[in-house]
Amino acid sequence: QGQLAESGGGSVQAGGSLRLSCLLSATFSGGSDRGLSMGWFRQAPGMEREGVAVVDSDGTAYYSDSVKGRFTISKDNAKKTLYLQMNNLKVEDTAMYYCAAGRWVADKLREIEYTSWGQGTQVTVSS
Repeated sequence: QGQLAESGGGSVQAGGSLRLSCLLSATFSGGSDRGLSMGWFRQAPGMEREGVAVVDSDGTAYYSDSVKGRFTISKDNAKKTLYLQMNNLKVEDTAMYYCAAGRWVADKLREIEYTSWGQGTQVTVSS
């Protein structure tokens, strides 16, 4: 069983909202969040995986231009859960969404820097 598990995907009409969750296993990273960045990436059919939103251990958040102002990333350390609140969804947000984690990440939205990945959860937005 993986250490990151996403949930919350589904189908919604354009303009609607969804909240994704990513549960970290109890043993993930030995319980330390030193230098840890966690984020959401997505991959649409025929497209490369792209960074959507990332949050550092100090709470600093980073967003891609395409979701800025519509999506909000947050985390609950006590629940070991990462969230992505997605509002005003657009058809082009349709993709498989992945939770990822990495340490000492320099380029926050660059997928190659992340070493742990969930299995993904599908988000489908219809017009």
